[in-house]
Amino acid sequence: MIEVSDFGNKDSGSPVRRRTGLDAVSAVKMPEELTSAVDAWAEAHHLTRSDAICKLVEMGLRVAPAASAAPHTATASDATRLEEIAVHEIDRLLDPALPPGERERRIRRLTEGPAEFSHERIDLPKHEP
Repeated sequence: MIEVSDFGNKDSGSPVRRRTGLDAVSAVKMPEELTSAVDAWAEAHHLTRSDAICKLVEMGLRVAPAASAAPHTATASDATRLEEIAVHEIDRLLDPALPPGERERRIRRLTEGPAEFSHERIDLPKHEP
C-alpha cells in the first residue's frame, strides 16, 4: 500500500513510500492455475512474476492482430464473399461425375440450409405465410 503523508502536517508519524519504478502499477486477477503457469514460466526464464506477466503480455500483443478503433461488423459484401468461398470449396469437394443439376442442388442445399430453417435465416428475405 502506498502511504502519503499529510502535506499540511510536517510532523506526520507515518513514513512516505515512494514508487521506485517509473511504470504504472497494475493489479491482475488470475485463476490459481494461470498464476502457477506464469510462475513456472517466470522461473524457467529467471524472471519475477511481474516481469514474466509483462513479457507474456508483450508476446501476446505481438502475435494478436491489432484491434481497430471500431469493432468490425459484417457487411453484405462480407457475407457475399464468404458465400462465394463456401460455394467454391463445396464445388471442389463434390464428385465431378455428378450431373450439373445435382451439383447445383447440393451446393444450394449446403449454402442455404434446409427449407424448414429458412425462417430463422437473417440474411434471407422473409416470406409472409
